[in-house]
Amino acid sequence: MDSYKTISEKKVGEGYITEKRSKFLAFAHHVDTVDEVKEIVAAYRKKYFDARHVCWAYMLGPERTDFRANDDGEPSSTAGKPILGQINSNELTNILVVVIRYFGGVLLGTSGLIVAYKTAASEAIADALLETRLIEEEINYSFTYPMMNDVMRIVKDMQPRIVSQTFDNTCEIRLAIRKSQAETLKAKLSKLSFK
Repeated sequence: MDSYKTISEKKVGEGYITEKRSKFLAFAHHVDTVDEVKEIVAAYRKKYFDARHVCWAYMLGPERTDFRANDDGEPSSTAGKPILGQINSNELTNILVVVIRYFGGVLLGTSGLIVAYKTAASEAIADALLETRLIEEEINYSFTYPMMNDVMRIVKDMQPRIVSQTFDNTCEIRLAIRKSQAETLKAKLSKLSFK
């Protein structure tokens, strides 16, 4: 597994539904850290200070093992879990979905709440720009100037991303390549060292 699905930083996905006069505003953000999650949730709490509930869920990391869901006062598992469920069913990571509820005076019951939060989250995710990202490994390689052509031939063949390069008496190149190809690249480069 050397790729993962997330949403772009370029656009915040938005969703909006009403259910029995309750309004649900949903927002999907690209996030990389728990600190970003906290900042964004705090900003929504401030902006929508008059809303009854600010519920959310996030998933972090390519392995999708760092996640949390928050019901913010709604009955247990009626808000955060359905939001997280939408993140999971889309197999996304590095994402935060916040759903703000303005209470409309009519109780929705647990099944009504679950459907409303799930639908709002789903709309926000559908409105976001989905993208697949590679999990890369960076490799540093030092070599002598006469080896330049051999090194560049490997770079041309394997197509790693050149992060940085210095060409001097001793040359250095830093390459980034998808994790599944890193060992092959290392092996090819280390063969050059023993020519």
